[in-house]
Amino acid sequence: MSNLYHFGKEAWRRPELGCEREWLVSNGLGGFASGTLLGANTRRYHGLLVAALRPPVQRYLLLAKIGEQVLAGGISYNLSSNYTRAGLSEQGHIYLEHVEIDPFPTFTYRCGLIWLEKTIFMPRYRNATVVRYRWFNGGGPAELRLWPLVNYRDYHSNTYCGSIAFRQENLNSGVVIWGQEGLPPLFLCSGSGAFSAAPDWYYGMYYPVEAERGLNPYEDHYLPGYFTVPLPPGEERETVVTAAVGEALGPEQATELWYQTREHLKEVERRAGYQDSLARELARAADAFLVRRSSPPSVSVIAGYPWFTDWGRDALIALPGLTLLTKRFEEAKEILSLYGSTLKEGLVPNFFSDEGEPRYNSVDASLWYFYAVQQYWRYTRDEDFLRQSAWPVLLEILRRYMEGTLYGIRMDAADGLLRAGEPGVQLTWMDAKVGDWVVTPRQGKPVEVNALWYNAVRFVEELAQRWNQAFPYPGLGDRIREGYRKFWCPGGYLADVIDDEGRRDYSLRPNQVLAVSLPYSPLSQEQARMVMQRVEEELYTPYGLRSLSPRDPAYRGKYKGDVLQRDAAYHQGTVWSWLLGPFITAYCKVFAGERELSQQLRRFFGPLRDHLGDHGVGYVSEIFDGDEPFWPRGCPAQAWGVAEWLRAYVETSQEVE
Repeated sequence: MSNLYHFGKEAWRRPELGCEREWLVSNGLGGFASGTLLGANTRRYHGLLVAALRPPVQRYLLLAKIGEQVLAGGISYNLSSNYTRAGLSEQGHIYLEHVEIDPFPTFTYRCGLIWLEKTIFMPRYRNATVVRYRWFNGGGPAELRLWPLVNYRDYHSNTYCGSIAFRQENLNSGVVIWGQEGLPPLFLCSGSGAFSAAPDWYYGMYYPVEAERGLNPYEDHYLPGYFTVPLPPGEERETVVTAAVGEALGPEQATELWYQTREHLKEVERRAGYQDSLARELARAADAFLVRRSSPPSVSVIAGYPWFTDWGRDALIALPGLTLLTKRFEEAKEILSLYGSTLKEGLVPNFFSDEGEPRYNSVDASLWYFYAVQQYWRYTRDEDFLRQSAWPVLLEILRRYMEGTLYGIRMDAADGLLRAGEPGVQLTWMDAKVGDWVVTPRQGKPVEVNALWYNAVRFVEELAQRWNQAFPYPGLGDRIREGYRKFWCPGGYLADVIDDEGRRDYSLRPNQVLAVSLPYSPLSQEQARMVMQRVEEELYTPYGLRSLSPRDPAYRGKYKGDVLQRDAAYHQGTVWSWLLGPFITAYCKVFAGERELSQQLRRFFGPLRDHLGDHGVGYVSEIFDGDEPFWPRGCPAQAWGVAEWLRAYVETSQEVE
């Protein structure tokens, strides 16, 4: 692997700049480690070990960070950078020379004549983190002290001194610490450092990003003591510190796990088979979102780091990019089997709770299941899976949606269109809700839901014809296409929703793009072209599509503030990265064969490479401001953003060459 992302002191010339870029590593269980280039934790979700105790959920922060201190020649070099109420009260980044992420973050510090490298990685399928320290001491006798900041709380919450009754016992190679009652202990071990117990607390760590989000920004962390590692003069050596749930990881194990983890990521790249750097980097990023679920046991998809778990809609939209474009076909099949096996009254789960219970408040997740199966068939031609596993699920969803199911989801017999919704319930992907306020309720007949519905029906027709079976609902596809005309507006675009009284919502939103991008479209070529022209003019940005036209009085161009302010903007102008995928697919369908298409695609793809070095380094952000300069917001690493950028890029690459 070549070094992908390099950052020098210019990246944290002002401390806040060094906090704008975040790194992430994951373990294939939903656990992760994350932080900033500066080294300061600016979110409550930052930490060296966020373990998924019931994979991929029940996530707990166990190790917030390790404070490093080099003692040499009578000088103490504090390498920690931490925010407190007083601001950036520790400024160890002044000793930070450069940061590389390839794919794990490596921080290089210089303390006089001593050079110290720190690399962070997580072994695959273990709730553990390994921190490797390598140093060269060009001076006299010195030592490295390592101060672990320990916690044991749900990753959405905050801890204060005394709120957790920690217990600890020294080990030969470190310390074992018990936190929450009934949960496994944390083992902290060092390859060559002696541990000295000195129980205390780090008070008042401040998280500026949480303050911006209108959430509690203060927290205390438990200090069990410190490791002392001698740094002999004139020598180059290394040691490791391991943090693991329920087991002690020794240095020999850590070294072996290092090679195994790197080899896994190399294999991800080899299997995907891309020579192009953007495709290769996105294929590598895709790996972080594929996780093992313990109940029900299966591969699943984490929707985004650091705070999302696995969501049905997100998993099915992301499935082509995460698995098919990366040639991970068995994992694709497992994901489809998971959601097919948990079907309830025709509904695919919207998400799984921390207890593993599926929740079903979605109208479109089931329709995205058709699309995911459709793409799986396109890439694999796995007829056995389609016939034996997927086909019964497709027919059951179709039947339930026609007859009517939960949340008022049913086909309107008059026009064949699908309606859905009940007061106070959000069923589409535009699902922001604050208390009882559903920001974009969209009750009635949403435009993208019916585009998905039309595509689903046509796909079942296709399979029935292929297998010489009678389609159970003859003429349904034609009826839906005829009914879909109701969405057409005189301005050359599609209404967003038709309510139960037949009134149209004329808001110009990106949902209509799916009526063009899906394999089966209910629109004529001329209508599709007009839609794409309006969408490109008013909704397109370099990183995705705005969720509402800036010309709309309800438009909000900045996604910031407290929960109410952010959710009010979430689908009212905020740019969504995943929508770039269907936009580019639709664009290619509409303008196929035109001379300028290749050049236009280069313009579309140009900004994507730069973004991978920003916000969540190596990943695609969930959302962006609708206004210039399109500041990245939300999750720094979002599954369907990575997946749809990769899918659109690779599937249209012949147009770009």
